[in-house]
Amino acid sequence: MTLPDLAAVGLDYIVEGPVATITLNRPDVRNAQTPAMWRALADIGRQIPDEVRVVVVTGNGPTFSAGLDRAMLDPATRGQESVIGLLALSDEEVSSTIDEFQQGFTFLRDPRFVSIASVRGYAVGAGFQLALSCDLRIVAEDAQFSMKESALGLVPDLTGTKPLVESVGYARALEICATARMVGAQEAVSIGLANKVVPADDLDAAVAELAAALAAPMVDVVSETKTLLQGAADRDLDEQRRLEREAQVRRFRALAAAFAG
Repeated sequence: MTLPDLAAVGLDYIVEGPVATITLNRPDVRNAQTPAMWRALADIGRQIPDEVRVVVVTGNGPTFSAGLDRAMLDPATRGQESVIGLLALSDEEVSSTIDEFQQGFTFLRDPRFVSIASVRGYAVGAGFQLALSCDLRIVAEDAQFSMKESALGLVPDLTGTKPLVESVGYARALEICATARMVGAQEAVSIGLANKVVPADDLDAAVAELAAALAAPMVDVVSETKTLLQGAADRDLDEQRRLEREAQVRRFRALAAAFAG
């Protein structure tokens, strides 16, 4: 499988050793997103090499992503797949198409690697949900998150609701979604939405430092740990203990093989 023309849909993708970087590259429209971009993100996710241990998602310019490109809601939009075009489909077809869009977000939860959202400026709607799809969020002091869907008469449907509840709890997640208000960088850290806030000029260096630290442990250690933690809240203690034991057996065997080699 070959990747589509990423530049045409506003994406850059580079792999440097164990770190892959995906950049939303439509700064002229504040990195607004389109269905074509979501499909391309899903294609990238299917082709990330096994050697990659960290995936960084960022935006070109002062804004991470202003969310859905409003042109996608304009009936006059021609020549490209649009959100408004979903109205011509049956309910089942709409649901199936949204499922395809969601795959541009869900790949960031793959246990093979740790994903980091590097957020400066606005992360709104689909931009917020893309950041939420990542395991970790490092944000600049000017970062602003907002789930704007309710202001458009819609619900968040790009897989952001579950990680939002997991990060901040049900009541706060409901308030953030229903009011569509802005959540600033300092509040994001204080409520568990972001891991760290840094001055805007230090953001790239902070993310690079974190990526290097995540890539440093022996291969498979971080992915095994991510797999253990991802479902821990939904398992009982006995099940979690069993999975810990099985993972540790694999680690013992891997270490023994490494020393023997």
